[in-house]
Amino acid sequence: MKVYKFGGTSVGSPERFRALLPLISDGEQKIVVLSAMAGTTNELVEISGLFSSGDSDGAMKRSEQLRAGYHTVAKELFASATWSERAHDLIDEHFNYIISLFSREYSRHNEKRILARGELLSTAILHFLLSEVGIASALIPALNFMRVDKDGEPDYFYIRENLRREMAGIKNEQIIITQGFICRNVFGETDNLRRGGSDYSATIIGAALGAEEVQIWTDISGLHNNDPRYVENTRVIRSLSFSEAAELAYFGAKILHPSSINPARMKNIPVRLKNTMEPADEGTLITSASTLQDYTAVAAKDSITAIRIRSDRMLMAYGFMRRIFEAFEAFRTPIDMITTSEVSVSLTIEDPTHLEEIVNSLSSIGHVEIDHQQTIICIVGDFRPDRVGSAPEIFQALNQIPVKMISYGGSDHSVSILINTTDKITALRALNEMLFS
Repeated sequence: MKVYKFGGTSVGSPERFRALLPLISDGEQKIVVLSAMAGTTNELVEISGLFSSGDSDGAMKRSEQLRAGYHTVAKELFASATWSERAHDLIDEHFNYIISLFSREYSRHNEKRILARGELLSTAILHFLLSEVGIASALIPALNFMRVDKDGEPDYFYIRENLRREMAGIKNEQIIITQGFICRNVFGETDNLRRGGSDYSATIIGAALGAEEVQIWTDISGLHNNDPRYVENTRVIRSLSFSEAAELAYFGAKILHPSSINPARMKNIPVRLKNTMEPADEGTLITSASTLQDYTAVAAKDSITAIRIRSDRMLMAYGFMRRIFEAFEAFRTPIDMITTSEVSVSLTIEDPTHLEEIVNSLSSIGHVEIDHQQTIICIVGDFRPDRVGSAPEIFQALNQIPVKMISYGGSDHSVSILINTTDKITALRALNEMLFS
């Protein structure tokens, strides 16, 4: 069995819904994981924001606008009166539910309930469409089997047992549809796997069932060796190792959710990245095998904050690093990069939510400096310790760009460099010219 995940652009219009049918109805049993229709989650976030600010009228207006958009899609998508009516009724049911929440006090739980509507709608619409054209399918709710633990990590035992129970109820249907992104938390409340989490859902499901392959279908033909939005003449990488793909996803390759690699790697399940607009293209295949090229790809991660702590007390002192890490642990803030010298530590974070509290805590240790609007450039390739040379081409390419930090040696697969965001495009183009031309 294979798992197919389709992103928001793949179900972004009636035409895109119809284009899925030949991709999934090939006679082989598969699980189809869907995101919300393109733009829906952003709209629901805006609606939740108005709700949380006390603007129920504004939230109501935006909800009705989104409802009208869905009715337009249903009108264009369904040919028969029976299935068209069922789709319109379904849309009203979900939006009436959203509006009913506005009479209650705002809570994070109600916000998560609102955000779940996008995936619940897209999966039901596809299920209806398949039924209308005479293709048998089953719809199993992700909220019946997908759960995270108290730390927000997948509860694999619960997922495996409950997913198998759901699958046991499947008769002869070859297409099994479920929602990406949404789940329940340890208290049984509606929750989610954070933005981009449908990729994560697909690989968790694949791992739970021991799938033959997980396919992530988007609107681009696999991972490129640089960012095609800023760099010309990029090329698709046809094969990657799990470790290489994880590095690229974490450091900015938008096609793949960073967390989605680990479940597949744990069970050694291949992940293939495909393009719904060009289904014949082979895309990118991610496996445990590594090609060990000198340079494989470059990715960039924006909105980075750099923090430098200077203190003479660090010199020859033990326990100093522990005190620094405790400041970030206390506010549950992950660190991306870290470098040290005799009297200073420099590190980066992506989430600045608790920056002020972290700086206050670090100020008792030493002098703290902050740099905003930074970008991490990650170069993925062969950086094993026994590799001859120290990647001179990278530093030659960046010779005219101020480098703030370098992380080298922490991974056999990547080198990370911190620069000002204003220099990002210049850096990506220079690296592309030097490494791949």
